[in-house]
Amino acid sequence: MPVSDGPMAAGKVTFVGAGPGAADLITLRGARRIGEADVIIWAASLVTEECVTEHARTDADLVDSSQLTHDDVLAIYRRAVDEGLQVARVHSGDPSLWGAVQEQYDACVELGLDVEIVPGVSAFSAAAAVVGRELTIPEVAQSVILTRLEGGKTPMPPGERVREFARHGTTMAVFLSAARTSQLVEELRTGGYPDDTPVVVAYRTSWPDELTVRCRLDELVHEVRERKLWRHTLFLVGPALAAGGTRSHLYNAGHFHTFRKPDPAARRELRQRRAP
Repeated sequence: MPVSDGPMAAGKVTFVGAGPGAADLITLRGARRIGEADVIIWAASLVTEECVTEHARTDADLVDSSQLTHDDVLAIYRRAVDEGLQVARVHSGDPSLWGAVQEQYDACVELGLDVEIVPGVSAFSAAAAVVGRELTIPEVAQSVILTRLEGGKTPMPPGERVREFARHGTTMAVFLSAARTSQLVEELRTGGYPDDTPVVVAYRTSWPDELTVRCRLDELVHEVRERKLWRHTLFLVGPALAAGGTRSHLYNAGHFHTFRKPDPAARRELRQRRAP
C-alpha cells in the first residue's frame, strides 16, 4: 500500500480478484472489501453476479465496466477523491494477470487515493483443481509458464513467443488464445512438444456451464472447433498433466527442516538416490 507523507487520502480504491467465476471462490478479504464499498465496478461478462450481489451493501452503486473506457473508470476514481468514497474494482481471476490493473493503480496513486490489491484465484489453478492435477511433478516439471499467443490486441515483447517458452518442455498455461488454436498448436510443436502431449481445455471453469476436455496436442484443434470454444477458454499443456512422476522429497523421512529431524537410514538412502 502506498505510503505518503502528505495528508490522508480522500478515498480508497481496492482492486479485488474475484476468482475464475464461482461466487464462493472469492477470498474472504475480497468479499469484505466489496461489502465496504460505496461504488463497485465489475465486469458482468467475466465475474459471476452473485460474487458482487452477495456481499455488496444495498445502497452501493454497482457499475458494469463492460461499457466503460479507461477514462470513464478514471472519472469514478476522481469522484472517489472528491467525495471520499470507497471503491471496489472487481476483476476476474487474479489482478496480477492481464487485468490492465497497473495503469489504474498508478493513476489512483497520482490522484492521492489509498490503494490496495486483493489477490484472487487464477483460472489456471482452478482448471488444475478441476482435473485433479498438480502442475509441478517431481522430475517431470518444476516450473509453470503463464503466457498467451502473440498476435492479439496487445503486442508481445520480443522473445516472448510460445515456441520459445515451449522449448522448456514444462507445464504451460496459455490464456487468450482459443480463437487461434491452429497457430497455437503449430507454435507448441515447433517448440518441441510432441503430438501426444497432454492438454486440458478449460472453458469458463467454475461457472455453471463450465466445460473441461482432456485431449492430446494433435487433437486440440478438432476439440476446440467441435465445441466452438473461441472465448473464455484456457489451455494447460505439458507432460505433468498425465505423469505420475516420482515421490516428492518434501515428506520423505530422510528430509529435514526446522520442525522435523531426518530418519538416519532414510537420509542415507535419499543421499544415495541423489548422487550422480
